[in-house]
Amino acid sequence: MGEVEWAFLDQPDTFVSTSLDGNHETHTRQRTGDGLATDTFFGNMAETVRRLGPGKVSALPTIDVERPPDFEDLVENFEHYGIQSIYLRPINHQGFARRRKNEPNAIARWNALHSDFVDFLIDRNHRTGRYVEEYYFSQCLRRFLRSGTDDHVDLRNPNFFASDYIVVDHDGQLYPTDEARMLSRIGRVDLSIGTVAGGVDQKKVQLLNSASINNFDADCIHCVYQPFCGTDIVDDLSRAGHIDLIRSETWFCRRHISLFDKVVEVMTRRDDAARQSVAKWAGVPSWGDHMVPVHA
Repeated sequence: MGEVEWAFLDQPDTFVSTSLDGNHETHTRQRTGDGLATDTFFGNMAETVRRLGPGKVSALPTIDVERPPDFEDLVENFEHYGIQSIYLRPINHQGFARRRKNEPNAIARWNALHSDFVDFLIDRNHRTGRYVEEYYFSQCLRRFLRSGTDDHVDLRNPNFFASDYIVVDHDGQLYPTDEARMLSRIGRVDLSIGTVAGGVDQKKVQLLNSASINNFDADCIHCVYQPFCGTDIVDDLSRAGHIDLIRSETWFCRRHISLFDKVVEVMTRRDDAARQSVAKWAGVPSWGDHMVPVHA
């Protein structure tokens, strides 16, 4: 890559996103399949961080719940590049990975792994004084504490498509999300919403948006976490082929109920380790009993 390309990436409104699954062995197994290709990737990663700074680079690990990486190795590898925010993601069901066996108990195993990782970070942060976050947990925590925390586009309500972001594929096709692009690519359902040349298909967008709100869902209206939650009709289409589902039985709901339960559990802990991490993740000077109302 030449200086012109580096100058383009160095613009204030341009960021680099990549996948970083852990150490050399894990990344080779899950991504490249070749040690030399992994060497090249890590070399490019180091050069990108050197030129642009870690704040311009988003590196996302995909976690295989059947063969999860060692937590310490994972965090150390991200810290090596100056990255303090790690967004754990399960293997995506929208893309070609859906060919893997979809175990009914996979979500329970994922929830347990994610909870263990949050606990690991709390202990490690307290021990080292270096405050690494799991991005999605921190995002959910901040949604509990302040309104308008909509930084993550997959967790909004309403979660209207094509309102402030659109995915442009290599062939000029437009999609409401990257997951929608992957579903279309494998022939599951055509979720394209137009082309660069022809513009956005507003009728299709309106059809998608009509279901992108949880305010009137028969299950969601009874859930204490509704104000902090969202919807994911693309995931529903991927897994079930339709969206008129019992909400509490969906992957999205089961994942977020567990996440929000974990947020409440961590927020109400009385140990210094948890309080210090909560304060850092929430962006407040300190966290203590005065922040958590207790009802007799």
